[in-house]
Amino acid sequence: MIWMSWRQSRAQTITAGALLLAVAIALAITGFGLASQYNGAGLNACHLSCPQDASNFLTDLRGTGYQYVFYGGVVVMYLVPALIGLFWGAPLIARELETGTYRLAWNQSVTRGRWTLIKVGLSGLASVAVAGLLALMINWWASPIDTASAYSGSGVLGNRMQPLLFAARGITPLGYAAFAFALGVTLGVLLRRTIPAMAVTLLLFAAVQLLVPTLIRPHLLPADQVTAPLNADAAALDIASDGQMTVDGNPSVPPGAWALSNTTITPAGQVFHGPATAACLAPNSPQSACNSWLASKRLRTLVTYQPDSRFWPLQWTETVIYLAASAGLGGICVWRIRRKRA
Repeated sequence: MIWMSWRQSRAQTITAGALLLAVAIALAITGFGLASQYNGAGLNACHLSCPQDASNFLTDLRGTGYQYVFYGGVVVMYLVPALIGLFWGAPLIARELETGTYRLAWNQSVTRGRWTLIKVGLSGLASVAVAGLLALMINWWASPIDTASAYSGSGVLGNRMQPLLFAARGITPLGYAAFAFALGVTLGVLLRRTIPAMAVTLLLFAAVQLLVPTLIRPHLLPADQVTAPLNADAAALDIASDGQMTVDGNPSVPPGAWALSNTTITPAGQVFHGPATAACLAPNSPQSACNSWLASKRLRTLVTYQPDSRFWPLQWTETVIYLAASAGLGGICVWRIRRKRA
């Protein structure tokens, strides 16, 4: 059974191995040059000058090949789990059910449960291995840029705690790959058609990838808060047609943190909504008059954030959630196949 599963998947496995080797060579060639430039900027031994050195280093990367490799690595880490779900997960059992070849396997000495576990287990482990190796290589290559972004508080695509980069760093790609694969297999078992299973897998996986960073990840661990007096000169004003005003101050959070919310509050701790004074509403009124009025309100900026020190706890927590969901989907597959009539 194991040999048969290997023969059925060896083409895609060999292809994945060849692509991993090509990526490894490309990242090795450019990675050592990037590390040398990082050391040349003094970031390997900086102390008080780290923020400025990091900013200079990131500025020098703009428009260079390193920047485009960085972008490409992020895109690849988003695409690989989705492609695994589409081309490894969805067709794995759906193709057997669609063509009827499952009847031959089920009439042999191998039980349905063992048949399912071997097929799903081997391909699932291969999927996680491919995503893990790719993540390891890209994490190594991008570590100078990620470190500099944490020092400076900004970067090519923000710091590694930002939702866009978080999903392309650390160990979460392993969880995403396992979940995408299990989702594809489960939909293939339920729909029994390869193409519909692939389409639904793509839609559901994309929806999960959009919803988790906005609805779930911010609440996985308790967030920190910081308050500071509102800098009226640097604040952004939004005045509605009815005169109601909202004010956004500049977030004051540690470098590398992920700001979740930025709220302007009154001295009593209530959210400030205006209404705006005439100094802010009059079209010819100087901005300084509106700023003076805001300063007289003694407003404060309340920022909720996740610090950079929570990167790995969040990574492990989210990965465990995806792996648990994958195990649950695998259980559904085994249950459904055991109950299916031959």
